[in-house]
Amino acid sequence: MLSYEELTPPERELWDAFPEGRRVDLRTGTAESDDPVAGAGWGAERTVRAAVVAMLLLGAHDGDRGSGTVASLRLAGARVTGRLDLSGAEVSHLFSLVGCRLEEPVRLYGATTRTVVITDSWVPGVDCELARIGGDLDLRRSVVEGGSLNLINARMAGNLLVSDAEIAGTDEWAVLGGGLILEGSVFGQRLITRGGLRLPGAQLLSGLFLQGARLGDTEGVALAAEVMAASSVDCSQGFTAQGQVVLRSARIAGLLSFEDAHLNGDGIALDCVSMVVGELDHRPAAPPSGVVDLRSAQATWFRDSERSRPGKVLLDGFTYGGIRSAGGGSSVVRGGDEVSRRLDWVRRNPGYAPQPYEQLAAWYRKIGHDDDARRVLLAKQRHRRLGLSLPARLWGHLLDVTVGYGYRPWMAGVWLLALTLLGTLAFSTHEPRPVKEGEGSPFQPFVYTLDLLIPIGDLGQRSGWYWSEGGLQWLAYLLIAFGWVLTTALVAGVTRALQKS
Repeated sequence: MLSYEELTPPERELWDAFPEGRRVDLRTGTAESDDPVAGAGWGAERTVRAAVVAMLLLGAHDGDRGSGTVASLRLAGARVTGRLDLSGAEVSHLFSLVGCRLEEPVRLYGATTRTVVITDSWVPGVDCELARIGGDLDLRRSVVEGGSLNLINARMAGNLLVSDAEIAGTDEWAVLGGGLILEGSVFGQRLITRGGLRLPGAQLLSGLFLQGARLGDTEGVALAAEVMAASSVDCSQGFTAQGQVVLRSARIAGLLSFEDAHLNGDGIALDCVSMVVGELDHRPAAPPSGVVDLRSAQATWFRDSERSRPGKVLLDGFTYGGIRSAGGGSSVVRGGDEVSRRLDWVRRNPGYAPQPYEQLAAWYRKIGHDDDARRVLLAKQRHRRLGLSLPARLWGHLLDVTVGYGYRPWMAGVWLLALTLLGTLAFSTHEPRPVKEGEGSPFQPFVYTLDLLIPIGDLGQRSGWYWSEGGLQWLAYLLIAFGWVLTTALVAGVTRALQKS
């Protein structure tokens, strides 16, 4: 342990100020000369050894306090040389470095501390793995360069504050926070990272706020938060992910927002497989550069924007309780345009998957739009038809044009009316011959046509008259055939609709 006589003048000043918690400020007041990025050239008058900082934090000078004061280390504008290693230590004092340059990484591995403040500073890495921090970890406006911010399995009673900070890791990840338990929030507004933010299995009880942040600079993963639990996640206001955003199996109780975000992942831009969220706001500033994967995700509410939909979205198994409109309320806009936009969204799912259609139809039924629901289910059948064999496709076309797969049964009535009119007009031009002279009812073209079209029952006209002219006889045969086709198609279509196939 260093003696008081071995301390330099700035170290003695810090030593004397510690018991009363006074700040020692070594800054000159000039922005250029106080920039910690260039702090490697600061002289002895602004240099404090890390060993002295550690001695004070570990209780080397707790005595001689003034009345009503709390011992704490508050240092500004200093160049801290040597490694500040508090691994496994129990630090009961506030630790605040403002505008400082640390020559080596800060190690708090397995330490128990109160609030740790390293703001407006330059530091080559911060290791808080397994640490227990009884307050905040404040790195606002600092530059972490040459090493990562390691928060693996750390536990914090307060907040992680990295707003306006820059973290440039030496490998794929800038921030490592697997298993992090945070009773407060992560405030990372305008955070810039070179490398990804990794939070698998993290528990963020008060949320993750990354408005305006820019994560990653490679084609890898910008945000990895598989199985994360959070009250809310806000990636809005210009948030930029230069890499994939992975939220597989995450549990987000409230809002997950990508409003006005930029998702530039290669291959898959947003991976939300099996995620459970209260409200998903997917309205990025521009269409994501890659696939959006929502398979098996669950959202109480879903909101998106037509102008920012990705080229491909995986929707099979995605369920939602409701769709919010741009204004914030339920999407209850009537009319074909709204349904067309939703169907365009569903069709961006590659291949045929019935569930996205069924889910959308269920939503329209829920809000009382049965006609729109039937239109969605008709579109489902038309999409399904594309993958069938030629005979099945032909039968599908027949069901479509006759009764709309049972979702438009009124079309059978239109066909019946048109064929009845055609037959009545055609059969009115000539008189047929009776099967038995002097027997049966008089010939009535309208009733005769209906008798041909209706395959069930007998109106007494079809069996009592026949044609000598070949053209009208063939018309009669065609009407009989159309009658059977319409009846069969109607029964098959209605049965299909009732079964929701």
